[in-house]
Amino acid sequence: MPLPHAAAMFDRQADACGELGSPLYEFLLRRAALDVAAGGPCAAAIVGHEQAPGPDAIALRLLGGVHALVLTGRAPALAAYYPSAGGAFTVPVPEAAWTVFRATVAEHLDWVRNWLTRPPQTNETGRANLLIAGLLHVLADAPRPVRLFELGASAGLNLLADRFRCEWSGGAHGPADSPVRLTDAWRGDPVFPLDRPLPDLEFTERRGCDPTPIDPLSPEGALALRSYVWADRPERAARLDGALALAAKHPVTVERLGAAEFLGGVTVAEGALTVVWHSIMRQYVPAAEWAQVEAELARLAAAATPTAPFAHLAFEPSRVAGSDRHRFVLTVRTGTGPAQVLAEAVPHGLPARAW
Repeated sequence: MPLPHAAAMFDRQADACGELGSPLYEFLLRRAALDVAAGGPCAAAIVGHEQAPGPDAIALRLLGGVHALVLTGRAPALAAYYPSAGGAFTVPVPEAAWTVFRATVAEHLDWVRNWLTRPPQTNETGRANLLIAGLLHVLADAPRPVRLFELGASAGLNLLADRFRCEWSGGAHGPADSPVRLTDAWRGDPVFPLDRPLPDLEFTERRGCDPTPIDPLSPEGALALRSYVWADRPERAARLDGALALAAKHPVTVERLGAAEFLGGVTVAEGALTVVWHSIMRQYVPAAEWAQVEAELARLAAAATPTAPFAHLAFEPSRVAGSDRHRFVLTVRTGTGPAQVLAEAVPHGLPARAW
């Protein structure tokens, strides 16, 4: 059965992978798009998801499932082409990689189909670059303790963003000995002022929510997180490894709740800045629930006072006018004021550029 929509989604994701520095995934998705259109094993794998919209990221779900097979030793022939498993992908002669990939999908259809039921949960630590920068921007003129609440927190790794080290050509912030190093964080100056010492970040509370939270300390949880990191992006894998080490030392709470229900239990507090932040999760929330989220955010903003302030930080895609493409922007809203766009970055957060 022809699957033109699904094939187009695979091709579009291939474009993104190529633009973001993953020649392996760009190539595999180009071939997978043809395989989907021809009714091959990749088409069989996505049965039930043929008309899924682009934001559902079905192609990345399939890649995550196959990567999990590689990382667990279930696909040794394919591992030879995956840098994450010690292999190598050679662009001039790539067809062998596709042949083995296609055969792996065909052999493990049930496994791959199961992975298609879950959204990609990379819990990308690079996005913390934007979130922590937005927080420093808000705190620049009025430092105070922070109560942090994250929507779509996945494994909660970015709830530890203050323990990451961000570095750019003009400076750095965060612990110098952090195992998570966000290098090349900014092109040009960041969005927080550099003409004064950066405020010390003091978190009095940090909690997150997710409909399907991942336990980063469990073997299954760590596998899921590693599987969604693109197999030929070792710097992202290294950041994840560092974040997992931090999570083992500083566990955080991620509640199994939807965003609206979670926010219903959040209030502002005297003497602290209450922050709600999120990154690349809006697309997975149904429209009706997001309307409830916005109502809860408006409630918190209205309740804020000079001594009990509130800020909403978001790193999310924004459609480019007149096209089907998106840019990924950091917006900050304090109290009942308007949302302000502060910066733009690639989807994984590095590098960023101030607006």
